Amino acid sequence: MPATFLLGGDLEVSRIGFGAMRITGPGVWGEPPDPAAARELLRHVVERDVNLIDTADSYGPEVSENLIAEALRPYPDNLVIATKGGFERPGPRRWEPNGRPDHLKRCCDSSLLRLKLERIDLYQLHTVDPKVPIEDSVGALAELQEADKIRHIGLSNVTVEEIERAQQIVPVVSVQNHYNVTDRASEDVVRFCEDGGLAFLAYFPLATGQLTEPGTALAEIAGRHSATPAQVALAWLLQHAPVTVPIPGTSSIAHFDENIEAAELELEEDELEALDELSAAS
Repeated sequence: MPATFLLGGDLEVSRIGFGAMRITGPGVWGEPPDPAAARELLRHVVERDVNLIDTADSYGPEVSENLIAEALRPYPDNLVIATKGGFERPGPRRWEPNGRPDHLKRCCDSSLLRLKLERIDLYQLHTVDPKVPIEDSVGALAELQEADKIRHIGLSNVTVEEIERAQQIVPVVSVQNHYNVTDRASEDVVRFCEDGGLAFLAYFPLATGQLTEPGTALAEIAGRHSATPAQVALAWLLQHAPVTVPIPGTSSIAHFDENIEAAELELEEDELEALDELSAAS
C-alpha cells in the first residue's frame, strides 16, 4: 500500500489524515473542554508525520481553525491544511447549508485570517446547498482560486453527478464523503475518484466509534493481528482503493496514535472478503 497520496498532483500527503472536528465543544460547538490539550494534540499530529489536517469554518464555529493556528504556526513546510465553507451554524448540532457565492467568498477570506495563511492548500465546498446550483457555488471557488487565495478545490457530501457538474467549471482534486467499512453508500463515488485520480477523504471512517465494539467480524480479525477493531477498519479503507485517505478525528493523543498505526496493518484476502460480507449484512 502506498504510504502517501499526491493531492492535486503536487502535494504529497499522508494516507491517514487528521480530522479536526472533535477538538471543539459538545455538538461541534464552542471551545473544547481543555483547549491546551487540543493544542498539544495538534502538535503531536505533526510530530507523528501526519501532514494533512482537515477542518472547516463551521467547526466551533471558527474554534478548530483558531486552535490550529495557535498550535502550529509557524507551519511546517509540508503541512497541508484543508478547510471547508458552505454551512452556517445557528447552534449546537445545527447545520444549515449556505452555498451562495458571496457567502463562500466571505468564508474563505475569514478562514485565511483565522489560519493566518496567504493561500489555503485545499478549500472544499462543505455541502451542496439545495437552493443554489452547484455551478454557482463552485464558480465562486474558481474565482478564489484565480485570485490565488486557494491552491486546490475539493467537494464534500456530493454525488457522482454533482462532481461531474463541478468539473465542468473547475478542476476538482478531492471528494470528502461519509464512508466506512459498513456504510458504503458512496462506493460509486470512491470508484469515480479512483478512475479520475481524485483523493477520496473518508470522514467518520470509524462510524463515530460504533465499529470498535466487541463481538464483530472486525474484532475477530483484529484479534488475529493483535490490533484493535478501529485499526482494522482503517486498514480496510487503505486497502480498498489507492485513493482513499481516511481522516479520523479524536480529542485523544492515545486514540490518534492507535489510528495512525493502522497504516502498518496489512489484511489478507479472506479478511477483506469477510469485511465485504459485513457490509452486505449491515
